[in-house]
Amino acid sequence: MAKYSFKFKLKIVHEYLAGKGGTPYLAKKYGFKSNSQIRKWINIYKEFGEEGLLRSRKNKSYSVQFKADAIELYLTTEMSFQEVANQLEINNFSMIANWLRNYRENGLEGLSKPKGRPLKMPKKKIDEKIEQTKNSDIERIKELEKQLRMVQIENAYLKELRRLRLKERHKKMKLVRESSIVSEKKFRLKDILETLRFPRSTYMYWQKRFSRKNPTEEIEQIMKEIRKQHKDYGYRRMNQELRKRGCIVNKKKVQRLMQKLALQVRSFTRKSRKYSSYRGTIGRIAKNLLNRHFCTSVVHQKITTDTTEFKYYEKDSSNVLQIKKLYLDPFMDLYNSEIISYRISKRPNAETIMEALGEAIERTKDCPFRRTFHSDQGWAYQMKAYSHTLKEKQIYQGMSRKGNCLDNSPMENFFGILKQELYHGRVYKSYNELKQAIEKYIYYYNHSRMKEKLGWKSPIEFRKEKEIFV
Repeated sequence: MAKYSFKFKLKIVHEYLAGKGGTPYLAKKYGFKSNSQIRKWINIYKEFGEEGLLRSRKNKSYSVQFKADAIELYLTTEMSFQEVANQLEINNFSMIANWLRNYRENGLEGLSKPKGRPLKMPKKKIDEKIEQTKNSDIERIKELEKQLRMVQIENAYLKELRRLRLKERHKKMKLVRESSIVSEKKFRLKDILETLRFPRSTYMYWQKRFSRKNPTEEIEQIMKEIRKQHKDYGYRRMNQELRKRGCIVNKKKVQRLMQKLALQVRSFTRKSRKYSSYRGTIGRIAKNLLNRHFCTSVVHQKITTDTTEFKYYEKDSSNVLQIKKLYLDPFMDLYNSEIISYRISKRPNAETIMEALGEAIERTKDCPFRRTFHSDQGWAYQMKAYSHTLKEKQIYQGMSRKGNCLDNSPMENFFGILKQELYHGRVYKSYNELKQAIEKYIYYYNHSRMKEKLGWKSPIEFRKEKEIFV
């Protein structure tokens, strides 16, 4: 082996660290057959500095205890022969491999053998047949030990997979349980990777990747805070809320993070039943003045209304749960989809509808044009008191066609959103509980729930912004 001066080694190491080329390029430049020698100098320099390159090449003799300590360090850690040699300041790392081989074949006695060829040949030759039998037995034992170790690693691997699956399942179900210990026996990383046929480089790559800091941790924390305030925000509304808070993120990234954090909205599902209330034309009806022209640029010009039903459970005097009903009568301004008035009652009646109508008329009296109040053909909107009140205030009355909910789709859309986000999948056990939940949601809907068609603003935010410009 050629001898290289300290200056020559240091020059190559400095060129590598200065980024003038990789180890293959430097090996070719200075006439090395392979880059292993250069990599060895670089590792020694990183570990010990310039002193490592000055280490003497003179042969040293090592005690049995020193050899045993080196073997123990290799077997009890994941360090390579080179890393152990660097730590113990051994010139040639292949010596550790020879010590390990002698130790496995002959135990501690193999470490005490003198270096070099024996001075005299043994007087008696060992019988070749006995030697071959002994060698074959040793190889057979080693092979069986290897197979046993592989089976143990496979069992431990499968148990670990099962434990991780159960842990993930319990985490999703919000359960906390103690997991059983996979295996008390520890295996060397080399044996595990060999058994699983997993490349060492891939293992080291993912080990470094898992240990690095999560680059989206801050955004994820903000998304969790938003979810606590807006439990039914999908990735589009979540993206707009993040932008309001100063986090400019692509919507696809928001969608991916919501899937990672399990923040997808589960409220909106399709119904399996269909309902039709068509019974033909009944009573006195008004013309369909809106004719599905729901858009308007004037506040309080077009108002729509309808009635919807909710169910709740309540115990009677016999302590038996009874299904009871609650009715909501809201009035919506089609300018910004704001609920301008509403009433809640235990049964459908004219009194609550007229109270909600009176409040809606009072709140919309600032409209500079003649107003239009739209509804379906329900009995409440065909009452003389209802139609006469509208005539007295010089308000147009319009009605949807019979059995056609699309003619009043804005209000039907509001009912769908209200029930999906508040009602479906929940059980309310009293009238007051359900009433308070509806009142709280309507306030949230008007003041905080953003809409895409309103420029990602809530109805009241949209109206106030327009009033400022006007």
